[in-house]
Amino acid sequence: MAEKPTSILMLSLGGTIAMTSGRDAGVVPTLTAEQLIAAVPGLADTGIDVHVHTFRQLPGASLEFDDLTALAALIADRTTTGGIDGVVVTQGTDTIEETAYLLDLLHTGDAPVVVTGAMRNPTIAGADGPANVLAAIRTAGSPTARGLGTLVVLADEIHAAGQVRKTHSTSGGTFRSPNTGPLGHVVEGTVRLLARPLHRMTVPMETATRVPRVGLYTVTLGDDGLLLTGAHGLDGLVVAGLGVGHVPRHLVEKLAALATRIPVVLASRTGAGPVLASTYGFPGSESDLQRRGLVGAGFLDPYKARILLWTLLAADAGPDSIAAAFAAAGGTGDPTRWPWPTPSQQPEMQHA
Repeated sequence: MAEKPTSILMLSLGGTIAMTSGRDAGVVPTLTAEQLIAAVPGLADTGIDVHVHTFRQLPGASLEFDDLTALAALIADRTTTGGIDGVVVTQGTDTIEETAYLLDLLHTGDAPVVVTGAMRNPTIAGADGPANVLAAIRTAGSPTARGLGTLVVLADEIHAAGQVRKTHSTSGGTFRSPNTGPLGHVVEGTVRLLARPLHRMTVPMETATRVPRVGLYTVTLGDDGLLLTGAHGLDGLVVAGLGVGHVPRHLVEKLAALATRIPVVLASRTGAGPVLASTYGFPGSESDLQRRGLVGAGFLDPYKARILLWTLLAADAGPDSIAAAFAAAGGTGDPTRWPWPTPSQQPEMQHA
């Protein structure tokens, strides 16, 4: 009896990978999932059975939380009852670092979810979309990727959703994981993992009770806090602080007052390295702010911190759960204190 081929579902959301010339100047997302998969060379050689579905046709900048939660629900359905072994999501690279992390938090199954896109659209020489899709399909169909949650695959590099960042506006090698490096590579059509991600931490979708408004405030030199006046309509706020988590002393009282009403998370705007807890002691230092009620984001960058805070608030997590979740996800606390049962308990970054 012949072995059942691996079945992959490819869901397209639009983005540069799906763009063609518009009526006016510039390209717009028009290609369907069927058209994208038809342009992938060597797909038949993989032996993978690929099903396709055009879920959205939007630029990455226009995706909303509603789009992603609906996508996560579809993925859960197809991977639990639809006979699908893995999922590939194609979208615009503008928001991949955020959307992939949201999917990672919402995806509780073992089937790999792989997000990819393109930096060069199909109308120009050297378009990278077909190669990225092929690498993503190979990764989603690989048994070694099972249980790893959501991954980001571009330029034959495999990154953990919770670590990856877009680091250059135009380079084909834009996606990097500054704190950890990539998990592995696709080499000669084979998935080669060099490390495994941190403990999987997921938020069950059924716990979602509301749609919160979560802001991101980036601190700058000489900041007088005027823009913080808009934070009073938020359910939560992430502050991208200077260095290891510092702000000008003029902001301290304003942030402390906000922290009495809503969760305020302190991240570093640098994009790599952690927010500290007890090294500096001046007004506006990391220790001063956390004593006043701000929650440290650990190694999470501001964009990831905002996604995590949004997900926690959507699940109606309280202050203690939020603090425990950030300590676990940010790599500065006990991962077993995650507020919900985790799908698996993997050791913290096992290297091959």
